[in-house]
Amino acid sequence: MAETGFKRPGVEIVPLSRETLQDRVYRQVTGLILEGGIVPGEMVPVQSLADAFGVSAMPVREALRRLTAANALTVVSGRSIGIPRLSRAKLTDLRNVRIEIEALAGKWAAERIQQEELDALRVVLESLEAGNASGNIKSYLRANYAFHFSIYRAAGSESILNIIENLWLQVSPYFNMLHDSGNYTKANEHHRAMFAALSAHDGDRVKLAIQSDIDAAYEVLLELVT
Repeated sequence: MAETGFKRPGVEIVPLSRETLQDRVYRQVTGLILEGGIVPGEMVPVQSLADAFGVSAMPVREALRRLTAANALTVVSGRSIGIPRLSRAKLTDLRNVRIEIEALAGKWAAERIQQEELDALRVVLESLEAGNASGNIKSYLRANYAFHFSIYRAAGSESILNIIENLWLQVSPYFNMLHDSGNYTKANEHHRAMFAALSAHDGDRVKLAIQSDIDAAYEVLLELVT
């Protein structure tokens, strides 16, 4: 892994205040992982994260300890972290759980989603289309996270949302690897299907679209991971 700094186009990091510092750093690092801001194969120095957040290394190390315990990060050296290697067996396990849990959340969302949530989701869908058309991977992945988790939040279950977040922490960095395969274009077809089904409050169609989206990414990643 080549060690890099952490300032880069398309990744916005907001300096943090001292209030509830450890939890806020944890949420900030979690957001970076979920949005694809840390790429598999790179080393991120702990100090570069601390500098970006405007805090000491201590709360950053505590956040990284929690994320390492959740298999979302791994310590590459004493002073740097990275994304854990994803084996085919692990990828398949994650796929098998995601295809049940996320589809269930989508079905629940179809029953509960409100018009204002659909209006916001339409805007995110436009961002997905724009990110894919421009080839901006970071923009696309931020919108992809926002789109999916807007649906899962609409399910109205904090418990299922926490489960899905844990699953995404382990797999979402690898979504960076899907661009060259054309998967983002295919994924947007599934995203449009999700939106149409949600608009019709058709839970079974939402489930199918989510499962198809997960499977399409899985088939590509299966050939890319070792």
